[in-house]
Amino acid sequence: MTSQDIRKQFLDFFQSKGHLIVPSAPIVLKDDPTLMFNNSGMAQFKEYFLGNAVPKSPRIADTQKCLRVSGKHNDLEDVGFDTYHHTMFEMLGNWSFGDYFKKEAINWAWELLTEVYKIPKENLYVSVFEGNPDENVPFDQEAWDIWKELISEDRIILGNKKDNFWEMGDQGPCGPCSEIHVDLRTAEEKALVSGKSLVNNDHPQVVEIWNNVFMEFNRKADGSLEKLPAQHVDTGMGFERLCMALQGVTSNYDTDVFTPLIHKVEQITGLKYTSNEVQNISEEQNKTNIAIRVVVDHVRAVAFAIADGQLPSNTGAGYVIRRILRRAIRYGFTFLDIKEPFIYKLVEVLANQMGAFFPEIKSQQSLVTNVIKEEEASFLRTLDQGLQLLENVVTQTQGKEVSGVKAFELYDTFGFPKDLTALILKEKGMEFNETEFDQSMFEQKTRSRAASEVSTEDWTVLIPGNVETFVGYDQLENEVKITRIRKIDSKKDGILYQIVLDNTPFYPEGGGQVGDKGTLTSANESIEIIDTKKENNLILHFTKQLPENTSASFVAKVNADLRADSQSNHTATHLLHQALRSILGKHVEQKGSLVSPNYLRFDFSHFAKVTDAELQQVEDFVNARIQEHLPLIERRNIPFQQALDEGAMALFGEKYGDSVRAIKFGESMELCGGTHVKNTAEIWHFKIISEGAVAAGIRRIEAITNQGVRDFFAEQEKALQEIKETLKNPQDTLKAVVALQDENAKLSKQIEALMKDKVKNMTSELVPQLQTINGVQFLAKLVDVDANSAKDLAYEIGHVAKNLFLVLATAEEGKPMLTCYISKELVAEKNLNAGNVVRELGKYIQGGGGGQPFFATAGGKDVLGIQEALEKAVGFIQ
Repeated sequence: MTSQDIRKQFLDFFQSKGHLIVPSAPIVLKDDPTLMFNNSGMAQFKEYFLGNAVPKSPRIADTQKCLRVSGKHNDLEDVGFDTYHHTMFEMLGNWSFGDYFKKEAINWAWELLTEVYKIPKENLYVSVFEGNPDENVPFDQEAWDIWKELISEDRIILGNKKDNFWEMGDQGPCGPCSEIHVDLRTAEEKALVSGKSLVNNDHPQVVEIWNNVFMEFNRKADGSLEKLPAQHVDTGMGFERLCMALQGVTSNYDTDVFTPLIHKVEQITGLKYTSNEVQNISEEQNKTNIAIRVVVDHVRAVAFAIADGQLPSNTGAGYVIRRILRRAIRYGFTFLDIKEPFIYKLVEVLANQMGAFFPEIKSQQSLVTNVIKEEEASFLRTLDQGLQLLENVVTQTQGKEVSGVKAFELYDTFGFPKDLTALILKEKGMEFNETEFDQSMFEQKTRSRAASEVSTEDWTVLIPGNVETFVGYDQLENEVKITRIRKIDSKKDGILYQIVLDNTPFYPEGGGQVGDKGTLTSANESIEIIDTKKENNLILHFTKQLPENTSASFVAKVNADLRADSQSNHTATHLLHQALRSILGKHVEQKGSLVSPNYLRFDFSHFAKVTDAELQQVEDFVNARIQEHLPLIERRNIPFQQALDEGAMALFGEKYGDSVRAIKFGESMELCGGTHVKNTAEIWHFKIISEGAVAAGIRRIEAITNQGVRDFFAEQEKALQEIKETLKNPQDTLKAVVALQDENAKLSKQIEALMKDKVKNMTSELVPQLQTINGVQFLAKLVDVDANSAKDLAYEIGHVAKNLFLVLATAEEGKPMLTCYISKELVAEKNLNAGNVVRELGKYIQGGGGGQPFFATAGGKDVLGIQEALEKAVGFIQ
């Protein structure tokens, strides 16, 4: 049975049980500030479990792309070393939102596994929650009674809170769970050791494949539990592990989920991967196996993250993706001996393999391939730099142990892996101090955790059952009541409060647009709203203080000026998108945006620098749409497919519901939840400020509109006026600047000629000053020329004198510079190196430098150190 068949049978089975089949949400979360990535099947349904939204069906089934590489669920360091942990994995799930409960969930799970997939019942074990008296949660008698009708009681295991009580996080919905484990060992192994004793003990062939969570409680901030108003079912079955069980293998990597990728790596590297069935492999082969597993696992995570809109970067989710990819690159570099980009070649295999069910990997294949290829090339260059830096550290190390702090600096600053450092040092008969390294790592993580730590109190609900309404498309001010409040304590921002209103004109951050600011005013006081965000379908208004009377009536008023500027910039991004597709081609797709009151930022797919002429065309296109005074045509609650059929553009990586909002200005039509101008004339003018690369195949334009353009033009006019005044107010400013440039060029040539004459004269003066020391002609002297002329002077003397060791110092405009020239015959005969000389002497002028063995320079900060540096120079030839 192929993996495609296994996936299809799961969804068909639950569709037959009345479940609505929904697509996977993007792996990258854009509307949940508590999570970077979808790390479980239930993440996209949190708002339903919390009662903040109504699901489109009380029964849903899907397969969800998940990523577990950060926070509580972090499997990254296990990946590759065993056969069943992964960064990205699929979670098959069926859900009930207040509909069916334990009886149906357990019976259907058993029916699917034993009757549809035909897993032998004697290979299965199940677990139920044993209870926790401390939290007043009883033994799950109901689940036990259901299971004993299906399986013998000696195959039912009691599980503790760690294994059989599932929680969303420190707070939120939770409840007892019932796991299903499969024993894939041979009959001989089963006869020796009972599978029951191996459940939840990290045995690679006795693994959990399905978890049925029965959500009954809500965990409060103080740790206590309260009953949820409705009971829910949340199940998750690991797709890769299920394939392992059904395909008769003992490793996820031996299933057809991974074998096509593994075969491609074998083809690229010329190395062979041995399946889990092969016993007694060599240590070298084991390292190869681990490296191949790391590569084929990680390329899935990285490729799908990029396809869903997350580019590698140095911060946040982008940093996590870059870290995963770099782990794969270094395993290929170290253990597969691949020193050039190769992981990008696996994307085609992945797209062909999974594109039918996850079309985003097919549609974004070209982008994903190019981004990974460029990231590989960049990190391989970093590894080369790291090798040189490590060599310098080794040279400066006394004894056989390198400082762990230095090793951590290589890791932290240059991304140089810890295990690669250890491997290279081992080859040199050295090691680094791991205790110091781990301490440095701990201190960094502690600083990072402290900076981002947020503690959140429970909601105080003032008006229960209210479903908040957003009215900000139509009005910027309205009367409101506060429905709930809570306090948060952030190490970064201090104590803040989150307020939820019964209806609100405040737009919450989303779709690239920043959240609104404004005020909440009652008869007696006014509270400033400093930001607005959305979490689990609630619009959260952030304040630094709470109203004295939270039950009063308030007027919520959005800062109209900031909203207007944001709207101008947001509408401009739609027109910019249209312009880029019109001028550069239909391959252009939006890959990210930021819309603030001050400026807009727009990332898009394009594989070449946008020329100045093209940028001017884009600017002209947008401004023409502004001059056409195009009215906003807004369609709310239009069916998603109908909007697409009518020509609306859906942005990649976004999660859309059945009903959407379509925004149209002329020929531009996009699905968008943001706020917009009523007419393009309100934008006034559009001006591009910059264009550049973000990643391979991704360009970024930054631009301004409206008041931003007015301010820009005012600054330009002021700058021009200052230039005119400096030039004594000429009639033709441009002609005056050109004349000044011509005069400057003419004078520069004259100075250059004079300096050449001065160098020749100085050569005649300095050659007689050369001293012969140990057969070397030596001179160390401060000279009155600039740094470039010092180089010319050194070469002039070098042409005249043989066996020359020369150090010249300059101090132009108070900036010390050392120039070292060594005759090539001395470099060879006496093992002298100008680069080493200037690095050592540069310390006396508080600087450093380098260069070639026969010529090098060093700059510094301390002019007073020149004399001592010159005095120490002779030590290199004595």
